[in-house]
Amino acid sequence: MGLQVFWFIVIAFFWTGFFILEGFDLGVGSLHMVVGKTDLERRVAINSIGPFWDGNEVWLIVAGAGTFAAFPLWYASMFSSLYLAVMLVILALILRGVSFEYRGKVDSPRWRATWSWTLTIGSLLLPLLLGIALGDLLEGLPINSAGNFTGNFGDLFTGYGVWFGVTLLALSLAHGATYLNLKTTGVVQERAHRLAGPLSWVAALFVLGFIIWTHIHSNRGVFPNPIQIIAFLLAVGAAWAIRDHYHGWAFGATTGAIGSTVVALFVTLYPNVMVSSTNAAYNLTVSNSSSSNYSLTVMTVVAAIFTPLVLAYQGWSYYVFRARIKGPPAEPTTPAQPTPAEPAPPGAPSTAPAS
Repeated sequence: MGLQVFWFIVIAFFWTGFFILEGFDLGVGSLHMVVGKTDLERRVAINSIGPFWDGNEVWLIVAGAGTFAAFPLWYASMFSSLYLAVMLVILALILRGVSFEYRGKVDSPRWRATWSWTLTIGSLLLPLLLGIALGDLLEGLPINSAGNFTGNFGDLFTGYGVWFGVTLLALSLAHGATYLNLKTTGVVQERAHRLAGPLSWVAALFVLGFIIWTHIHSNRGVFPNPIQIIAFLLAVGAAWAIRDHYHGWAFGATTGAIGSTVVALFVTLYPNVMVSSTNAAYNLTVSNSSSSNYSLTVMTVVAAIFTPLVLAYQGWSYYVFRARIKGPPAEPTTPAQPTPAEPAPPGAPSTAPAS
């Protein structure tokens, strides 16, 4: 395996790590107004991802930086084609970051509700927009022989790209619900548990559609590749695990489902890195869009040194903040029994209704 293929795998690894880690906190951000009816309950949901969300976003930055360094032609064509979409992604990232920082600055219900809405909108937009962008790589965009985008903003919304974006959104919602079910207590956990099952089934249906559509694109044999099948089975497994109250297994299943879905896309995309809908001869591939062998060698040495350090630090932070976030008590499952009335003293007039 040459360095070009190795760095394609590294880029796919960074994207997969981003959606595995950022996926659950995007799901929490999207659902925090659903699982939290009061400000206290919403803060419980937000605090469950408080130590992690900014570190998880680093994976997106590294994926973009790695693409720039290892495949400059891919980076130039992709980011110029998706320029307006990238601006929307940056806006969504800003909305989320500012919401985390400013929501508690003013003790006002309207202030907090406003920032809760921006957090929700930003968290919903990110997996959708990024999924559309990744799906477009396989579906194809109008690029010419020089790698220049010749279409318009509407051309970015391909059918397959939109489907993949909605698939990642559905998986992120299920991932966030299983995370809250594992990470919180009380009424927030109860509501997350009720949501996790249906959301996992919805995600499984979208993954199934993704598998069928991707298999049509790949045109490789009769059956889908094993990674695609695993993605669907894990999404279904998450719903079953939630039903049987295996909270840790459910979160592990959604982790595997969203990760294997992203991996399946990159496996199908290879050896291309960006398909041209204008002419297949204009496709950008691993070999014709990469940096020099010297650049890739230097990058490999740097990655071998710093990637284990970053993984170790993130693993340590998850270990330190592993405790559940305690929320208000769960809602009673049965109505409270009425307190029996005390007997009236002798001689007191009766209060019983007349027959």
